[in-house]
Amino acid sequence: MRIDGLRALVTGSTSGIGYATAKRLHRAGATLLLVGRREDRLDALAADLGARVHARALDVRDGGAVAALAEDEPFREVDVLVNSAGLALGLDPVDRASLDDWDTMIDTNCKALVHVTRAFVPGMVARGRGHVVHIGSVAGTHPYPAGHVYGATKAFVHQFSQAMKSDLAGTGVRVTCIEPGMVETEFSVVRFQGDRDRADKVYDGMIPLSADDIADLVEFAVTRPAHVNVNVIEVMPSAQGFGPFLVKRS
Repeated sequence: MRIDGLRALVTGSTSGIGYATAKRLHRAGATLLLVGRREDRLDALAADLGARVHARALDVRDGGAVAALAEDEPFREVDVLVNSAGLALGLDPVDRASLDDWDTMIDTNCKALVHVTRAFVPGMVARGRGHVVHIGSVAGTHPYPAGHVYGATKAFVHQFSQAMKSDLAGTGVRVTCIEPGMVETEFSVVRFQGDRDRADKVYDGMIPLSADDIADLVEFAVTRPAHVNVNVIEVMPSAQGFGPFLVKRS
């Protein structure tokens, strides 16, 4: 399939994977519908891309605003939806972690994602075509210490994507969940409340994935022939792998 002429809505488009995905889909010829919280960054991206771009400053956690967006031009008709908005907060064990951080992760990674999906998928089904791409994480499958709620939210994204695929079979609407390992974006800076030194140590001594690596996979998934659905893509940097089971000995 060709991207040129399609209308692609990308959430979280002001940084990281969302930003890289927006640039890549625009380069391939899509008309972009950009959503992000930071209006200054959104305006800068729209200005950089030029034509075929419509931007709306919006917090996807605001369900009412999301529902209203789906009724407004030019966001009313969407061919490709990339749910990229998401975050991790904190790296404390479950007995010391912040409930506020947990609420924010659940509200952003789960509730906002389903609100955006519910707002735009009915139109895709009515038109008999469309593609939804969710950005998940290997953390949804492979647990790690202090990854509790973040991993749980990404397990939700995985299962929600698979159930959507079951519901939408035969409608012409495709669903893909892309589940990256370590990607060097603002992810760790956000997780550690702006502590750049601590964030840099996460990627010290190895080559992580880049946001553009993931954007490349988004483009791959949405350009397969219409009868082909890429269900799940799990991807890690070559330096990342799996560890043994944790055993605490007395």
